[in-house]
Formats: sequence, C-alpha cells, structure tokens
Amino acid sequence: MIDIPMKIKSPESLGNMAADVERRIRQPQPLCQLMGSIMQPLPQASPGQFRQAAQSNRTVRPQPGQTVPGRVSQSQPWQTVSRREVSAGDSVSPGEILRKGQKLSLMRENPNLTAVEVSLGWRVQNPACDMDASAFLLGSNGKVVGDEWFVFYGQTSSPDGSVVHHGERGGTGEETLSIDLKKLHPSVKRIVFILTIHEALRQRLNFGMVSDAYIQVRDGSMGKGILRFRLDEYYSNVISMVVGELYEKNGEWRFNAVGNGVDRDLEGLCGLYGVQVE
Repeated sequence: MIDIPMKIKSPESLGNMAADVERRIRQPQPLCQLMGSIMQPLPQASPGQFRQAAQSNRTVRPQPGQTVPGRVSQSQPWQTVSRREVSAGDSVSPGEILRKGQKLSLMRENPNLTAVEVSLGWRVQNPACDMDASAFLLGSNGKVVGDEWFVFYGQTSSPDGSVVHHGERGGTGEETLSIDLKKLHPSVKRIVFILTIHEALRQRLNFGMVSDAYIQVRDGSMGKGILRFRLDEYYSNVISMVVGELYEKNGEWRFNAVGNGVDRDLEGLCGLYGVQVE
C-alpha cells in the first residue's frame, strides 16, 4: 500500500500569495472579485507538517497564472517560448508535433535510444488549481506491477530506479520525469503520464480552469526533441487528464498521444491502475 501525503504550502509560497494580493490590489477590478481573492483562507498546518514539507523535494512553482518563459539549458535545443504564445500548430521544438490519437516510435531516428526525458507543462485560469504530474508503470494487464510502481511528488523514483520525478527544473515551469529504458524492469510494458489537480474534489476545481497543457519527449542522452503533444480539450467534468503513454511493441518503445479526461482524483486513479492507498 502507498500513502499519498498531504501537500503543505511552504513559507515561500505564502510570500508569493502576499505578492499576488498586492498585485491584485493594484489592478482595477470589481470590489467583490478583489475581496474574494483576498479573503481565501490560509492553509493550516502543524509544525510537524511544515517539517515534512521542508524535507520534501517538491519545488515551489512560480505564482499560478503568470506567463513563465520556457527557459532551458544550452544543452537542450528547445526554443525559448512564452506559454501564452504556444498554439496547437506551433513548432516550438525539434521533433514531431502530434495530435490526439497519433502514435510515434521513439526509436525511429535513434534505434539505440536508451533514455528519454518527459516534461509536462500547463497554464491555469484559476489560481487555486495546483497541478501535479505523475506516472504509473503498468504491466501487460494494464495494472501497476506493484504498489510502489507509481511515481509522483510523494514517491519520486520507481523501485528499479528507471523512472525519476525531478519536479520543476531550470525555471521552465514544467515538471520533468526521466526514464532509463535500460533499467526498466522487464514486467513494465507501459508508462502512463497523468496531470491532476490537487484536492480538485474538495475545492470543486476542474480542467475547464486549465489551458495550454502539453507533454514533450526528448532523447535523454542527446537532449534532442523527439515529439510534442498539446492538449486542446478542456472540460468542466474532468479533474484529471491522461496526457500520453510510452508503450513497448515488437521490442521498441513508442508514444501514444492520449489526451483523455478522467473524473477521478489522484487517489481515484490509483484505484483505477491497481495501487492500494492507505
């Protein structure tokens, strides 16, 4: 069984909240909207929970709603592009631009591919939406090969060390996972990548409050872009999104651009994929 820990806001994020309040005050807007944004209750946490949060390696993201440039290191040949400027047809990176339902061999141009990096990004229309990326490592039966084969903010590595969740890296505003295909356990036949909204059910949040979500895959050793898939369907009855998946077929790894919404939260998805939650 696996425990999904409570996410606690750090002191830094509370500082960001204060800065956001000041920004909202300076911007002309209806008084009722202003008071609604200011009077949102602050999260309560015990000292023990704050210590737990401090020990967590989750990165505090930029204030939701800001336009975050897609800065990357010089070793990665991705163009610098604002999230606001991305459209469905933009070729913002080397590699294939996929549409929903399309599949692509990751090894078409590099038969010796042994590692990939998968990054997921998004914008939120409602600042209350706290987004998370996660991955389920599935066997041929469509279920996780064990409870520990679920990688997310509370468990950042698979048991074999093949899949690692790095959180946000390089100020990109994306969450990145690395996959070492050489380390991957033979029983893992599919890796599903999910976007969820934290506490969506309790706070009545949904993907109608999200936009510009995408996934991109790079060659892990060369940094070369392989593909990019941008979601273009956002519904108010969806609280999680199966963005895409890597799957093995005939001895090679391929990518499937899924883009399907799910009316389950992270715990519900664990049940769907066979993870027992404490």
